[in-house]
Amino acid sequence: MSINHWPAAERPREKLLQRGATALSDAELLAILLRNGVAGKSAVDLARDMLHCFGGLRPLLEATEHDFHKVKGIGTAKFVQLQAVLEIGRRYLECRMERGDPLTSPGQTRQYLTTRLRHYPHEVFAALFLDNRHRVITFEELFRGTIDGASVHPREVVKRALHHNAAALILAHNHPSGVSEPSGADRSLTRRLGEALALVGVRVLDHFIIGDGDPYSFAEHGLI
Repeated sequence: MSINHWPAAERPREKLLQRGATALSDAELLAILLRNGVAGKSAVDLARDMLHCFGGLRPLLEATEHDFHKVKGIGTAKFVQLQAVLEIGRRYLECRMERGDPLTSPGQTRQYLTTRLRHYPHEVFAALFLDNRHRVITFEELFRGTIDGASVHPREVVKRALHHNAAALILAHNHPSGVSEPSGADRSLTRRLGEALALVGVRVLDHFIIGDGDPYSFAEHGLI
């Protein structure tokens, strides 16, 4: 049955307007973006098929265009729509972390770093550079590696901190494996970077590891 024939309170768009976006399931939210179903299936049915095929919302949104075509009725246009929505979300979070804004919410910082780094299939090491009032200067991806790790050079991190005239920074890198616990190499690298940056008067406030669950914070675990 077409969604247009559903009771108004059950239609995704009307439900969103009446109860807010948080009241919708993943399939209902996805159906709003898809707009139309295919022969014999509503947009919600098609959305459920997609989520089942990919194993959830995150792997669906991180799928390549080639993988996207595995679901019957889904083509390049829908892939482009979802990619545009993802990028809008990233830019929205970036706007909230614009230059000159102080870091007042640890949750906001986690959310931003997760959005920037979680989707990569390879390891990326980055830094959020801050001034002496902990206002954001800029975010930079500094090193990239394979799924086995990235080669991070303290000298280059120091150079970038001096270039931005940063007084402090927050380090972050992702674990494509999904496990956010730090390795021995992660702990050693964090110590080395902290020591190298301290020599030029730059503080390392935290180091986040981005995995599948909540980001791991070195500061919260007493490692910085």
